Amino acid sequence: MSSIAVMLTALVLGGCTPAHDADVTRASNGSDTEHHGLLPVPEPAHGPAPPAADFARQAVDRMTISEKVGAVLMLHLPGTDQTALAHFVEANELSGVILMGDNMPEPSIDGLQTVTSGLADDDLPPLVAIDQEGGVVERVRPDPGKPARELASLPPEATEESFRARAELLRSLGVNVNFGIVADVTDDPSSFIRSRVLGAEPTAASDRVARAVAGEQGRVRSTLKHFPGHGVAAGDSHSSIPSTGITLDQWRDSAAKPFAAGIDAGAELVMMGHLRFDAIDPAPASMSARWHEVLREELGFDGVIVSDDLNMLPASGAPEFADAVTNAVNSLNAGTDLLLFVGGVEPQTLRQGLIAAAETGAIDGRRLDEAAERVLALRRGLAASDGVLVHCDASCRRAIG
Repeated sequence: MSSIAVMLTALVLGGCTPAHDADVTRASNGSDTEHHGLLPVPEPAHGPAPPAADFARQAVDRMTISEKVGAVLMLHLPGTDQTALAHFVEANELSGVILMGDNMPEPSIDGLQTVTSGLADDDLPPLVAIDQEGGVVERVRPDPGKPARELASLPPEATEESFRARAELLRSLGVNVNFGIVADVTDDPSSFIRSRVLGAEPTAASDRVARAVAGEQGRVRSTLKHFPGHGVAAGDSHSSIPSTGITLDQWRDSAAKPFAAGIDAGAELVMMGHLRFDAIDPAPASMSARWHEVLREELGFDGVIVSDDLNMLPASGAPEFADAVTNAVNSLNAGTDLLLFVGGVEPQTLRQGLIAAAETGAIDGRRLDEAAERVLALRRGLAASDGVLVHCDASCRRAIG
């Protein structure tokens, strides 16, 4: 069992009291510790398990830098070998994986449940994510819902029905996060994202984005993308850094609205786009502290901020985005919690680069802890939503302290 698994087992079999309680002493050096006196208790005698945020805070206090780095990474491994995928996650201490087309077994999508089954964890499930928008972007086929280009002209109720059916399918296949709700809005027929938006104007798009979140609730964790809004920035971020000159006030009156609606509806993740709003910050939003501040402070989002695929940035050809580790460091320091890479990097090289950056202070230590806590809380919430009850007796608390 890995050191992080040992540490989390102590917490999970515990459900220990929050870290500010006097009988729980925080470890200060992040090193591994031994744990004894663990007693699983079917009927908790000391009340319910602590909230996911308390659990995550205690877990991060006991993590090594290597474990914290793994906790903020979501990577991709091609293929349908369930053993290889499970080993990939464990060996790299990852918080999650993203499934792409090359992970889809043939001839039946039912086989995906076998692929993901090796990732199951009752205590701290890894994030298993997919891009399942329906229509232009879908990994699982056939998709049971209607695509955005149809939903945009149907009553909002149809969006909720489609995303509910989509989420039910994903959950049955072992997927727990959908990068599937496009909160961008545009009426430009030449925009590459036009066929993927849920409305050509902000009010209509907002209603459907909120309905999409409602449909996914309790089934998969919902993600809004691509903040602050691809629809107002011309170009395709897979091959360039799209830019716009609109002001913050103009953004508030337009592209902000679907994101605000989705956040109010309960979306658990927001994906940051590689988009430049030059009048607000010359850095791409995925590396902009200002845009992360707007998302947190103005829109009130307190969930997990995930980057769009950071491997897209080098494809722009801009020399300042050529290095994967630098891109990851800048995104994390700006406020991103979960760093997404879909290929293009060697996992150990990436991890070692991030570990070195954390050790030298290039990554802010408090920012790394904050990001890891948010991601672990999301993962712990997946366990709690499945009815996992945990408890820690006094000897367990002393051992962890």
